[in-house]
Amino acid sequence: MIKTHVLGFPRIGKDRELKFALESFWRDEISEISLEDTARSLRQRHWHAQRESGLDFVTVGDAPLYDHVLDHIQWLGCEPTRFRFKKDQGARERYFTMARGVAHTNASQSTWALEMTKWFDTNYHYLVPEFSPETNFSDCAQALIDQVAEACALGHRVKPVLIGPLTFLWLGKSKRGGFDRLTLLDALVPAYQSILHRLSELGVGWVQIDEPILGLELPQAWSQAFERTYHALHQAPVKLMLTTYFSSLEGQLAMACKLPVAGLHIDAVRAPDELRAVLDWLPAHKTLSIGLINGRNIWRTDLNQALSTIRPALEKRPDAVWISSSCSLLHVPYTLRSDSSIDTELRSWLAGAHEKLDELAILKAAVNSGQATVAKALGEAQRACDARAKSTRVLDPAVRSRIAANDSKRDRRTSPFTVRQRLQRERFGLPLYPTTTIGSFPQTKEIRAARAARKNGDINESQYHDVMRSEIAHVVRQQNELGLDVLVHGEAERNDMVEFFGERLNGFAFSGNGWVQSYGSRCVKPPILFGDVSRPEPMTVAWTTFAQSLTDKPVKGMLTGPITILQWSFVRDDQPRETTAHQLALAINDEVLDLEGAGVGMIQIDEPAIREGLPLRQSKWPAYLKWAAEAFRVAASGVRDDTQIHTHMCYSEFNDILPDIAAMDADVITIETSRSDMELLRGFGEFKYPNEIGPGVYDIHSPRVPETSEMIRLMQKAATVIPPENLWVNPDCGLKTRAWPETLAALRNMVKAAQALREQAQQKVSETTE
Repeated sequence: MIKTHVLGFPRIGKDRELKFALESFWRDEISEISLEDTARSLRQRHWHAQRESGLDFVTVGDAPLYDHVLDHIQWLGCEPTRFRFKKDQGARERYFTMARGVAHTNASQSTWALEMTKWFDTNYHYLVPEFSPETNFSDCAQALIDQVAEACALGHRVKPVLIGPLTFLWLGKSKRGGFDRLTLLDALVPAYQSILHRLSELGVGWVQIDEPILGLELPQAWSQAFERTYHALHQAPVKLMLTTYFSSLEGQLAMACKLPVAGLHIDAVRAPDELRAVLDWLPAHKTLSIGLINGRNIWRTDLNQALSTIRPALEKRPDAVWISSSCSLLHVPYTLRSDSSIDTELRSWLAGAHEKLDELAILKAAVNSGQATVAKALGEAQRACDARAKSTRVLDPAVRSRIAANDSKRDRRTSPFTVRQRLQRERFGLPLYPTTTIGSFPQTKEIRAARAARKNGDINESQYHDVMRSEIAHVVRQQNELGLDVLVHGEAERNDMVEFFGERLNGFAFSGNGWVQSYGSRCVKPPILFGDVSRPEPMTVAWTTFAQSLTDKPVKGMLTGPITILQWSFVRDDQPRETTAHQLALAINDEVLDLEGAGVGMIQIDEPAIREGLPLRQSKWPAYLKWAAEAFRVAASGVRDDTQIHTHMCYSEFNDILPDIAAMDADVITIETSRSDMELLRGFGEFKYPNEIGPGVYDIHSPRVPETSEMIRLMQKAATVIPPENLWVNPDCGLKTRAWPETLAALRNMVKAAQALREQAQQKVSETTE
């Protein structure tokens, strides 16, 4: 008899209730009690859904208000001391201060939010723990204990989930050079022991403990630390289900199987070939949880194939097998079953979180009661998989021919950067420390209302375009008044930087409510990339040339790059991702050439997701980086030397892939650096990054307005590692989520900072010539 569970469930609610409650709370429109009521209602609804689907366990502790890593920072009593919290500050106030920072009229009294970066190779962002030799840990997990008690009181069989201690330390960072955060392990383990004992007192039998770093190529000291850590945790009177996901175990497989835990979960979607080896190594008394249902993508599971996959496990250990999602279902929409925005045929190929619960129920019944009891459901699933494989919607002969005929040298600019830089400087005549923004400006309620009115048929296309042109004119006018050197059109017409392009490319489809959490209250609705990709007509040229007609200053054309579209979509799984990336690159290149032909001299191809595409195992990086950089170069190819190609990257560590970023050969790269206090830039300097770079001088994800002096300090720090003549001044990221007052205030200070830096540079020149 098998058991079923999931590693986590979507948090935001079917209709993004948590998002709207959070944002209302931040605007002081609802109370903390009201926010907590919404969160409680959602988690109870989600527990009920898991129980009703027949899962043997309900997962508890996977429903943070903002971020599950931030939850653990509080549960483990290690809030960074730099926040200087007072004893009378409540847990919720401290929580959101760490998440969002606090603005103050005196910059020195402002509080920076925790740094944010990608959760392994996903598009979810977590808040980075901060460690130092002085970091202390303690059991402060009453919030988790209360949720477990709440679920137990509702009659659920509860399985709490914790991030494992080694993964928690690995995910953090220290700003003190040379400090090894692994030295904190012995101080951290007792906090986990205490939490586990308290969970046991509530009657909890199993605790899920996530250690996804077991899928990485770990330093020896970290690998060796697992055994002593889990020997210590084994003393707690609960059973531990050690979970790994996103990658194969490879060299850590034997060690993971031998650890003193009651069960091991493996990701059989990402690493199906390891199941037999795990069956050989895992002791017979341990439970094996097999992640059969893809928690990262929305394609319907081939249930017959899944049954074949687990058959060897059932034969070898018939009473010690669980089946599950490969990872948390956080990464897929709540449901797609009734989404009328997707046509009936395509919808039959898809599964959201609720549908994946149903798939687990079918598999459980097939094993425990016999396949005949669910023959109808198995047949329906098989017909859907077969129909998708044979559909003429998926393959486009013209796209296939173009890929086959593509010139292998197409991904190179005509001249090296030094030549291009001279020609671009002659063309644009920009000052030292040129100022710009990353692309988007505030998406106001008026913009959203116009988009909704068009969708509902209340205004026609012409009327909608009039509203968007008015918004673009406003953005251009504001930038001119601020004194920015290089402008953008503001992207008023774009709902999302990936969805906008997917709507205009062949091979994509869209859900009406397929939202997933990116971070905090920020949700995205990834396109469904189901077939071969091509661009039927220009996508951005009219908007960009309209903005350019309103000013003499250069206006950047704004595009999303092929790798980011790939990473931030639900991508077809019937061909290599490299092939899909190449198709996307050619489609974006068509747009680049049309923009250039329309007189646009600067074109930005954003690639914020390039790092998250890295395989978790570093030995597999070179192959990915080769085709990812090539895809970017193909997208940017064919332009003149005096056309300036920009790219933007954010919220990731880049220092270990700098040669590959340089190989992309963008003329200008803008990156997020303010939350790290320019730490991310140090690697660019040490590498001697050859092209121009714009390190972000303020964090757009926080409402605080930085002082001019603060930005000057950051740029002065940048100028110690990058030649000033190669530096740009810009925010960290797009301004879509900010309000106009804070946007204007921050940009005004940014322009003043650039002017001050130019004056300082001129003064140095004068002093040198005297």
